[in-house]
Amino acid sequence: MTSKEVFTSHEDKMKKALEVLRKEYSSLRAGRATPALLDKIAVDYYGTPTPVNQVANISVPEPRMIVIQPWEKTMLSPIEKAILKSDLGLTPNSDGSVLRLAIPQLTQQRRTELVKVVHKKAEESRVAVRNLRRDANDAIKKLEKEKTISEDETKKAQEDIQKLTDKYIKEIDQIMATKEKEIMEV
Repeated sequence: MTSKEVFTSHEDKMKKALEVLRKEYSSLRAGRATPALLDKIAVDYYGTPTPVNQVANISVPEPRMIVIQPWEKTMLSPIEKAILKSDLGLTPNSDGSVLRLAIPQLTQQRRTELVKVVHKKAEESRVAVRNLRRDANDAIKKLEKEKTISEDETKKAQEDIQKLTDKYIKEIDQIMATKEKEIMEV
């Protein structure tokens, strides 16, 4: 393995950490209706826990409304129960063929709580990126110990990894700031 291979493999892992953060943020309720809110909700489909989007059509006809139309009428009740059990804090309204989820305005207190969650998830991502930096540096030091690369190459590779780490941490901070602004928007 070369220092270049270590760099590219760890860069891919840092990209994945960023994607995980984006996915986490998409499922946070920011006062706006989005089908991604239901991504974490699994419904019992013939004994198998299945994501809601695989048993129903999910649409957003208005900014504060999600409409869930199950492909089978028998799935209406299990989907309703799964939403009620979830931590979304939403109550579905059923008319016998579709479920409607009205997204209420967020209170200032709830917005503050959500911002704390946003900061916590961003910090978790930063820690993941820093751990990847440590792993990459360890791999490079190991290559130097094995006399595969020189001391100069080690220094250069560690500097490159530090620049990469700084780049991804800056990106995490930007994503966090955007999400925080979205949540605090009234």
